[in-house]
Parts: sequence; structure tokens; C-alpha cells
Amino acid sequence: MSWLLSQIYDPFMRKTERACLGEWRGELLASLAGDVLEIGAGTGANLAHYGDGVTRLVLAEPDPHMRKRLSRSVAERRARAEIIDAGVAALPDSFDVVVSTLVLCSVPDLDAALAEIRRVLRPGGQLVFIEHVAADDQPERLAWQERLDPLWVRIASGCHLTRRTDQAIERAGLEITSLTRQSLRKALPFVRTSIRGVAIRP
Repeated sequence: MSWLLSQIYDPFMRKTERACLGEWRGELLASLAGDVLEIGAGTGANLAHYGDGVTRLVLAEPDPHMRKRLSRSVAERRARAEIIDAGVAALPDSFDVVVSTLVLCSVPDLDAALAEIRRVLRPGGQLVFIEHVAADDQPERLAWQERLDPLWVRIASGCHLTRRTDQAIERAGLEITSLTRQSLRKALPFVRTSIRGVAIRP
């Protein structure tokens, strides 16, 4: 499944990228500065949005198929980035910013992953995130998410539909300073509910 996902991910997401996601990436990433770690960097969708303020960019991607496509994207863009084979359970430290875009839905243990993110962030460092979450404000959609979740986890490389990632971020001891809840337009209905924003390590 990971090989198949690496092949179809960009075409599958293209309409959503054009409808909203590309703009959201730009808004969150363009002004970042310092040492930046991106977890689950995938095919490199964020590469076009980092600005000149980033002095070091480390792209962590544990899946070999995704990492191959990521390497190609870095080469094509001639990006100054270091690619590492690392999952969220064992990250290098330390960084001014950790970036997570559509990643925390798939980690096996969300609380452990966020604890590791907090560990590698320097005091005052930022977690910048875009994640799809449980549709708590839409009971009918939430009910469908709950029905589909056991199957979706198996066919979508561990992706969960019903995570409350904003609550988990706060449980990890990170302070959310901005949060927007909005629909991922053109995405499948059961993954449209999303959050994006910034959390700070005190």
C-alpha cells in the first residue's frame, strides 16, 4: 500500500491543492525562519513554500517509496534540504520549527509523537500544522467517519479519520496560538474537516 500511495498521492490531492491546500501551505510556511524540521515530508509538497528565512531544512520521511519521490522533488527544485530516514518516534534535535502537514493522522501513537515533537523543539519553538480531524461540529459526518475508520486505517497507510489533534497538541504541553478549522475543499467528504495553525513550546 505504501508503494501505491506514493504513486497516487500527488494526483489524488491535486484538486484540493489548487482549491485551498496550496494557499494554506504558503500562508503558514513562507515566513518561517531558522532551523526547520518537517516530519512525514512525503513527496515534497511543502518545498515550494519555504522562504529564505529558513537556514536549515531537514525532511524526515520513513517510507522508502515516499522518500524516493521526495529525493526527486528536492533535486528538481534544487532545494537546500537534508533528507533523513526517520519516523516521528525518533527525531533529531533541536529545531526552531517542526512542520506537520497531513501527517499526525497516520502516526501509530499520537500522544507519543507529539511528546517527541515537543522534545526536539527549542524553548519558544513552533509546531506548524495542517491536519484533518474528527468532524465534531457535524454529527452526521462524524458518524460516517466512525463507521469508515477501521477500514480506512487499513487501506490508507494507518490514516485515522477521528483524531482530535488539537486536543492532543495541548495535552503534549504545547500552547496553540492560532487555530483555523475549515473544510478541505475538493477532498473526500469524510476527510474534509481540518485544522491548521501554530503551537508554541513554552
